[in-house]
Amino acid sequence: MPEFRRSEWICLAYFTYTAMVAALRPLATGVRLEVWAADLAVWSALWFLASRRAAQSEPLRVLRDWLPLALILLAYRQMGWMALPHDNRNFENAWIGLDRVLLLEWGLKRAIESLGPLLPNVLELSYLLVYVMPVAATAVFYAFGARQRLDDAYGIILSATLTTYALYPYFPSEPPRSVFPLDDLPVMSALRAFNLKILGAYGIHMSVFPSGHAAAAFACAFAVRRLLPERRAAGRVFLLMAVLIAVATVYGRYHFAIDTIAGLGMALAASWVHRAAFRWP
Repeated sequence: MPEFRRSEWICLAYFTYTAMVAALRPLATGVRLEVWAADLAVWSALWFLASRRAAQSEPLRVLRDWLPLALILLAYRQMGWMALPHDNRNFENAWIGLDRVLLLEWGLKRAIESLGPLLPNVLELSYLLVYVMPVAATAVFYAFGARQRLDDAYGIILSATLTTYALYPYFPSEPPRSVFPLDDLPVMSALRAFNLKILGAYGIHMSVFPSGHAAAAFACAFAVRRLLPERRAAGRVFLLMAVLIAVATVYGRYHFAIDTIAGLGMALAASWVHRAAFRWP
């Protein structure tokens, strides 16, 4: 019997869940088979990497350390495959009120733009860097000789991000920049144009609630801070990046404020659960 890591059990549970979603959701047969094929490939890869034979190979152990990063990306794209048309805008109409309070009534938009293009570009760059946050977190554990703590770190990161993705089918929605294209738009820049191009090519149309960007960014920050207490500077940098990404998601109209708050909540819950379950300091 393979000896799965705790983080791998999370992945196995998630990709079993997506197989069930695909079975119950009114999808085209080709899409359903594509989801099941991806799930089978994940189960097979995790089974093999957890086997005794793979454990004797250092290259395979390294691959095992880094595979969860690819599975996060697959999990996100897989939800996009299962997206269905949704014309109802009840969620978006309910959520936009808080955004207008934060951005306009409380002056967040005006404050960000008070120094010209500087802060908007900082936020757009931060938003762009969210894609490398999990990679950077893994690299930090390697760089500081804490590879043995990666499983615990992935426990936080995967719990937050994959649970977030698991909720998407129940909150079908589109980002505010799509639903309210003339409201509260940020400063346009080359960085923003690049971010929009990435989202146009690789974004999904399943849901924006909770924010996967915020969940992943804060989960990475909490994992580094909790599991590398001797590297406080690294933890502070990751937390600062997570805060900038959270602000960028709202200012850039990539997410509603409630999405980002929920994403933070997912990361906090994942960190708390793993701390309580495994008695971390």
